[in-house]
Amino acid sequence: MSKSAAPQSRVIPQEAFDWYDEYAHGVIDRRTFMSRLATLTAVGLSIGTLTSALIPNYALAEQVSFNDADIKATYERFISPNGYGECQGYLVLPKRLVGAPATEKAPVVLVVHENRGLNPYIKDVARRLAKQGFIAFAPDALFPVGGYPGNDDDGRALQASMDKAKLEEDFIAAARYIKQHPQSNGKLGGVGFCYGGYVVNMLAASIPEELSAAVPFYGTPAAEALRDNVRGPIMLQFAGLDSRVNDTWPAYEAVLKENKADYVAYNYADVNHGFHNDSTGRYAEAEAELAWSRTLAFFNKHLM
Repeated sequence: MSKSAAPQSRVIPQEAFDWYDEYAHGVIDRRTFMSRLATLTAVGLSIGTLTSALIPNYALAEQVSFNDADIKATYERFISPNGYGECQGYLVLPKRLVGAPATEKAPVVLVVHENRGLNPYIKDVARRLAKQGFIAFAPDALFPVGGYPGNDDDGRALQASMDKAKLEEDFIAAARYIKQHPQSNGKLGGVGFCYGGYVVNMLAASIPEELSAAVPFYGTPAAEALRDNVRGPIMLQFAGLDSRVNDTWPAYEAVLKENKADYVAYNYADVNHGFHNDSTGRYAEAEAELAWSRTLAFFNKHLM
């Protein structure tokens, strides 16, 4: 279990979380974000208290150590012929597969990061999956431009500078790469958060025959022209206070219903976008653990 950032979040006004969401998604710049936070000091909150609650502290996010005896983590290269060419991801195997013959199989799960590159939280999510018996692969979209730079601000700027269509092709290539792992059982799952949730929705629409189970966390849907392709199984996880993403759901759900897609959606009341990320004050432990238990059960049902 991770250290919870939730107790601190109870003293932070909701507008601060809303401003952080706008800042994290490029709606406002850092100067505007910090200026807005400064207005809250009048109610007794210091800038330090506010930023420590809102900005990720990745020391809080490690639930499974990279040295855990039950897993083995490495970095692996793959080629994206229609994207940025040579790419890299974080591969985590259950220990039982290490050194085992190719006849030993396991399902594979692609883990997709937010809009800032492969940060420590996402790597930990990959390790959590491997700890549960899955082959997990977490690509770093920033590898072609030097990789995750070690902080989210620079990572966000780097990712925003990249070609969106090429990035999507890189994730499609990553999905196909890991599905073909010698110890894959042939079943591919995908889980992603924020931008990664969008990517998982995009994969469900772009390669529906190749994706056996999709779990987007607070992700916007694929382009309208692609949504008709989504057949599922897909489990969608939403944060109750996340109006930016939630506003896109009714139209998306209407398409899923019309096409009789195999889907289930959960909306967790009174939590913010990013509630699964245990490195910030947005983290909601009870809802995050429930959403994660549902994710694991979904993957066990459709991938094993």
